[in-house]
Amino acid sequence: MTEQNYSSMRAAMVESQLRTSDVDDQRVIAVMAKVPREDFVPAERRAMTYIDRPIPLSGDRALNPPLVTGRLLKEAQIVPGDKVLLIGAATGYAAALLAELGAQVTAVEEEGGTDIALPGVTVVRGALGAGAAAGAPYDVLFVDGAVEEVPAALVQQLADGARVVTGIADRGVTRVSSGRVIGGLLGLNSLTDMEMVVLPGFSTPKAFTF
Repeated sequence: MTEQNYSSMRAAMVESQLRTSDVDDQRVIAVMAKVPREDFVPAERRAMTYIDRPIPLSGDRALNPPLVTGRLLKEAQIVPGDKVLLIGAATGYAAALLAELGAQVTAVEEEGGTDIALPGVTVVRGALGAGAAAGAPYDVLFVDGAVEEVPAALVQQLADGARVVTGIADRGVTRVSSGRVIGGLLGLNSLTDMEMVVLPGFSTPKAFTF
């Protein structure tokens, strides 16, 4: 497939997926129209680059649909200079978009994932739920996927007033959520149900029942 084909598909993604689904931040639209998503998709799956479904990666990981990433970016309200803790870097697509918006990105991904080398992005390998305390405090927590709950270990790495965007997984339903950390406590609001990647390692302990 040629660069022109990908460019056309990227433009179609912006018009048919983003603009029709409440992603109306012009800065977000501009960076998603600019950054070549195909560069962050395994070669054998590049024909799927701009579909509105998760793209399988190695192991139990997948790349979120463009609309999910776009909606999270809109809610994050990134301003140049923001220190962003990105959880679930996957292949680096969301990290590239955040950096293009002017953020200083610390991207956390499990060991053995795709190599990521991007300007303005520091990659930390390890458990997603552990975050990257060495770079704290962060202005934004950007969880690029759904979790059952946001661990206290991540909240503790955020500045007071920090913005948080994430997916929440609840009994088989995933929904985009956003909120802020005030006085060390995170308050989240559910925004919309949306199919997204469920990140590993965030299951809440199940209470014992008789």
